[in-house]
Amino acid sequence: QVQLVESGGGLVQAGGSLRLSCAASGRSFNTYTMGWFRRAPGKEREFVAAVSWRSSLTRYSESVKGRFTISRDDAKNTVYLQMNSLEPEDTAVYYCAVHQFASLYYTDYQYWGQGTQVTVSS
Repeated sequence: QVQLVESGGGLVQAGGSLRLSCAASGRSFNTYTMGWFRRAPGKEREFVAAVSWRSSLTRYSESVKGRFTISRDDAKNTVYLQMNSLEPEDTAVYYCAVHQFASLYYTDYQYWGQGTQVTVSS
């Protein structure tokens, strides 16, 4: 059974940092694309970042580019999201997801975690 479990969320002041982790289990995801999404209150879920297998390619939304860094450790089946210079607008539930294709623009992710809350106070 495939399972994705996020951790690392919490409350932080504007300008602060958080590091999210997502541990995947149930199979090897070494060749899968891994991504992060978020859903803010009253808004639709939006793409945040994605990383290809072997970490050869990354992609970010414009709103987080230069502040967030996605990475993965395939030995641990884990993907990370380092979030710096956080802003109140980053407040959301953050979800990790994976899909089996190479494209960072593919949108139909196969597996999803339950999410972790990130709250940024002003």
